[in-house]
Amino acid sequence: MSEITYVRGDATAPLGKGVKVIAHVCNDLGGWGKGFVLALSRRWPEPEAAYRRWHRERAKNDFGLGAVQFVEVGRHIRVANMVGQRGMKTGSKGVPVRYEAIDTALAALADKAAELGASVHMPRIGCGLAGGKWSRVEPLISERLVGRGIAVTVYDFGG
Repeated sequence: MSEITYVRGDATAPLGKGVKVIAHVCNDLGGWGKGFVLALSRRWPEPEAAYRRWHRERAKNDFGLGAVQFVEVGRHIRVANMVGQRGMKTGSKGVPVRYEAIDTALAALADKAAELGASVHMPRIGCGLAGGKWSRVEPLISERLVGRGIAVTVYDFGG
């Protein structure tokens, strides 16, 4: 079984050949404006527009914790908007990250990546503004993706 590959770089410019899915965590409030999503929006308008539409029309779709939306942004690149945080701020109920929702979303991501024959690329999902701990997220990625033979690259931004 392979391992997660860690690199310094920009997850919106995924390395390697073939079909790639860029995965990231979104909140369940329809908010898009801080963190990694800004980098996505600088590169492509489609993920933000699709996410906002998905949230706006949530009464008629599957939007909610654990759901994933796949947005094609190029011939061989898709963005996976994964709803894995409740709200946007740390409060009386703790940090926004919801590990169970990330786990559910990763299972759907694994199915899609396998179907596409794609590699998966991401920042340290759930660990920025969502307040999660990588020690909790990394095993989920290993189990859901790496365990199914899907190549995963995690990007730490910066030189």
